[in-house]
Amino acid sequence: MEPLLLYPDPVPPELAQSLDLGGYPWKAVAGEAAVVGAEPEDGWSGAVVVAADDPDGAFAVCRALRKRDIPLEPLLLLVSGAQLADLELREDLFDDFCLYPFQPRELDARLKHLFWRTGQGTRPELVEYGDLLLNLETYQAAIGGKPLDLTYMEYELLKFLAGHPGKVFTRETLLSRVWGYEYYGGARTVDVHIRRLRAKLGEEHANLIQTVRSVGYRFGQSRWGV
Repeated sequence: MEPLLLYPDPVPPELAQSLDLGGYPWKAVAGEAAVVGAEPEDGWSGAVVVAADDPDGAFAVCRALRKRDIPLEPLLLLVSGAQLADLELREDLFDDFCLYPFQPRELDARLKHLFWRTGQGTRPELVEYGDLLLNLETYQAAIGGKPLDLTYMEYELLKFLAGHPGKVFTRETLLSRVWGYEYYGGARTVDVHIRRLRAKLGEEHANLIQTVRSVGYRFGQSRWGV
């Protein structure tokens, strides 16, 4: 996937974080004059333009992108609530909009829809379950849009469990599938990592990893919802 054009530069930290976690490469531009010089060799895959703080600069960038020989799309505009009334006059400058400050899941959903609608762009392999997002290329993880600070083995264990929702695994199976057959640690290793994962997921999401008595662990709900 080619990078998204982002405006402004520097990018709002919460926007950069959400795009990184969602696996969207991006490159920021400082304004209309910087659009051409900043363009990657293979072009842009789309644009995300924040108009909340600098609407004049944002719409100038949008106009520059739309006046190209081949207008750039998709273009997602982030606006404040106070700017909604003026959007009808500028509908030709964007493909969709999202309120700013934004919710990470809404931003991701709108980008997914725009790329699907235009038939452009692909994303790296992701594992998603409810509020949990794992980027399998960058080894990043987030819950509810907030990054998780995981060790390598914590990430590997969470990735394995989240990749098989509803299925119960014994401690011995987890040791062999996650740590490998050559690992000689005991079942307590699994218990320790599960406990750390639950703590890092937080109280609201700790029950994503459930203990199945006398068997092992299960991620998420079973097919019967219990």
